[in-house]
Amino acid sequence: MAWLRSFIYAVFLIVTVIPYAFACLLWAPLPATWRYRLTVGWPRLAVWGARVICGIRWQVKGWENLPDGPAVLLAKHQSAWETLFLPSHMPRQLCFIYKRELHRVPFFGWGLALLSMIPIDRSKGRDAFDQVVSVGRQRLDEGRWPMVFPEGTRVAPGKMGRFKAGGAMLAVRTETPVIPIALNSGECWRRNAFVKRPGLITVSIGPAIESKGLTGDELNAKAYDWIDREMRVLNPERYGTT
Repeated sequence: MAWLRSFIYAVFLIVTVIPYAFACLLWAPLPATWRYRLTVGWPRLAVWGARVICGIRWQVKGWENLPDGPAVLLAKHQSAWETLFLPSHMPRQLCFIYKRELHRVPFFGWGLALLSMIPIDRSKGRDAFDQVVSVGRQRLDEGRWPMVFPEGTRVAPGKMGRFKAGGAMLAVRTETPVIPIALNSGECWRRNAFVKRPGLITVSIGPAIESKGLTGDELNAKAYDWIDREMRVLNPERYGTT
């Protein structure tokens, strides 16, 4: 049954993303705010489809920890689900930091390129980070929240990947607080797994961590510690704790 539901969901994603991608091209001339609101309609639809077709429900803890001001979000990364949920359900526009090569991906990349996020040109080497800070500062001034998965890749449930410094350094250089986010989406939607399993995903938003007076490593460590502790609350069985 889970395989069949996952197959139907895969068809649902394909059938909806292709016309949506062409629609993104049609509304490309619209103001950036309009483009964002229209484009994230597909991720919202995908999250809805996962709930209705695959039985993947969700809940959020800590909405009150989101500030009414600038922030850099550092989130746990277990599956593709959060890449759909976070931009479509956060109260402010998000801008992901990602490699520019994703713009070449048919349909998905087209829509991504129109959202004025923070693409990285990896061919520039060390200069790429200066680019991230420059563009990230612009996005913060626009009222948007840079969104970073510091582990850099999806990590299986029960494990924590090493945090890369980019997101924390952006926060330090712009004197912006960090909002840590823990989540257990991998319990339902495993990395590279076709079958999606029904269940409840919890997204837990932590209190702001001020960046002023900290180094990037110190800020990263604070975010890591909070997310690690919260993951043990969300799924203690994965860590052998109670």
